[in-house]
Amino acid sequence: MKKKKHKKLKIFLIVITILITAYFGLYLYALAMPKLPIDGANGYYLYDNQKKLYTGSASKDWASLNDISDYAKKATISIEDKNFYNHQGFDFLRIIKAFFTNIKNKSNTQGASTITQQYSKNLFLEFDKTWERKIKEAWLTIRLEVHYDKDEILEGYLNTINYGGIFGIENASKYYFDKNANELSLAEASMLAGIPKNPSSYSPLINEKKAKERQRLVLNSMVKNKFITEKEALKAYKTKLVYKTGTDEDELKMIMYYQDAVMEELESIDSIPSSFLDTSGLKIYTNLDIKTQKALEESVKEDITNEKIQLAGMAMEPSTGKVLALTGGRDYSKSQYNRAIQAKRQVGSTLKPFLYYSALENGFTASSTFTSEKTTFSFSNGKTYSPKNYNNKYARGPISMAAAISYSDNIYAVKTHLFLGENNLVNILKRVGINEKVSTMPSLALGAEEFSLIEMMGAYSTLANEGSKVKPYFISKITDMEDNVLYEYKQSPENVLNKSNVYILNELLTTTYAKEFIDYNYPTCYSINQKMTKKYAIKSGTTDTDNLIFGYNKDLLIGLWSGYDDNTKVNNIDSSNLKNVWVDTMEKALKDKKDNWYKTPENVVGVPIDPISGKAVSSGKAKVLYYIKGTEPTADRNLLDDAIPTIKEE
Repeated sequence: MKKKKHKKLKIFLIVITILITAYFGLYLYALAMPKLPIDGANGYYLYDNQKKLYTGSASKDWASLNDISDYAKKATISIEDKNFYNHQGFDFLRIIKAFFTNIKNKSNTQGASTITQQYSKNLFLEFDKTWERKIKEAWLTIRLEVHYDKDEILEGYLNTINYGGIFGIENASKYYFDKNANELSLAEASMLAGIPKNPSSYSPLINEKKAKERQRLVLNSMVKNKFITEKEALKAYKTKLVYKTGTDEDELKMIMYYQDAVMEELESIDSIPSSFLDTSGLKIYTNLDIKTQKALEESVKEDITNEKIQLAGMAMEPSTGKVLALTGGRDYSKSQYNRAIQAKRQVGSTLKPFLYYSALENGFTASSTFTSEKTTFSFSNGKTYSPKNYNNKYARGPISMAAAISYSDNIYAVKTHLFLGENNLVNILKRVGINEKVSTMPSLALGAEEFSLIEMMGAYSTLANEGSKVKPYFISKITDMEDNVLYEYKQSPENVLNKSNVYILNELLTTTYAKEFIDYNYPTCYSINQKMTKKYAIKSGTTDTDNLIFGYNKDLLIGLWSGYDDNTKVNNIDSSNLKNVWVDTMEKALKDKKDNWYKTPENVVGVPIDPISGKAVSSGKAKVLYYIKGTEPTADRNLLDDAIPTIKEE
């Protein structure tokens, strides 16, 4: 037994000796390597489309250690790495303690990263947790420790850490308290020091209760580590903090969603080095248009009366795919979840334009009619489907495609969908860039599938761009700090739809607010007609839990969604408010531009028609709609009427 114990002890000592030798060997090897050039590797500059710097952990806000409050330095060391000045990059006792604590609690919540390790993470662009990445971080930690003193490492860390979407202590000081980092009080510094652990939970602008609990933990650690007295801690904790709530460009409440989208796109670009050390920082030129972003944010603030509802929106230049403005929620400080990119929601009737494009491609015209009435659709498998119109309003007779679009008639849409064959709409959606797996089902015509807002914007850009598909994108160019171009986006438009049919559809989408269609029903967007100074193609959609609207002309495409993260039902006021956000944003963004509508193709002709019947008229209430030459209605010719034989009527 003693021999076995002696043998195990011998093996243990050999393993420890090998590890210690390897550890010091790595340090010696790192010492022999060139010094890492981290002075400029502090992050990135972000520019809008006018080349104006608007945010990011840029070096203009880099604060030297002497220009940072002692309270901020001590609070950070105390809560993050109390042994910072005594270890060589790794706190092995803390690692062992965290290891056994996690085993005991059957969790992975106890961390042991030192400030040097965290700084090494901040010098990378991507945020994956692969073993390769962890090994790179560990090696970088060693190199930082052998080539830089502790003060230099602490300075770098404080200038690159995330304080709730705001990077660096100087930026955070100005953002939260409108002061420089060297002016921070103990109360302010202890509050900021608590944020990096979990920015989405500990930002005082998101959850002040949790932030105060975290601040108490920071202050207690400072007392324990003899940085301050208990009396000082209590006074700091009881100090009422006043946060800056400005309204200038850099403090638009939603602009950080755009930054997050930029960083997500940045991580997907293979030509950009994964480490800031390889570039000494980056200059990222985005498509952000401050004027459009302001228009979006102002309109949301003015028009959304329901404080609890969430909203996502995107504005895009249709011809290029440039995303000019974005919001993923009402207030970034309260929720960083980007609903414009990450959320998938039912899109409702905003899917119908793609159904009607398919219909136009298959011989339908603006005058093609189906009967609008309560209908139960019966299928060969014995199943039935009974969709309803909004507010149960029906013509109880034939209506034209133009009227069906104007009123967003669900019966007409399902009849069209079944008449064409359910695969037709699926195929059109693939052509316009919807890459999700889409089910062939009757309710697809009414938008029963879930897509993200950015996916729908890509699809709608095909209509706004006269049939050419472009991809929405945020970054136009990236250079290093010496202006060497590392990446430049090159859009490759792909013609996927017939230009003439797209023109006809775009004209049909003007019926959604046309006064000529006021009849047994009102056009779905008529309530915002009086606010329009230009011609737009618009389609709105509503489900039990979602409101959506997409609209455009040649210059601008805007898509909006509103609803609740927990799928609470929406109401009519929510829908009306969203439409007002759309029109107000569009009108503000295009205020100084002329009306820019599409040129009529040579093979397309306009004809005055009766809105409901779709018949050509020479007098009375009429709306000029468009047709491929030879298909336009005349006094003695009208088209499709109830052509589906498998319908059982109630």
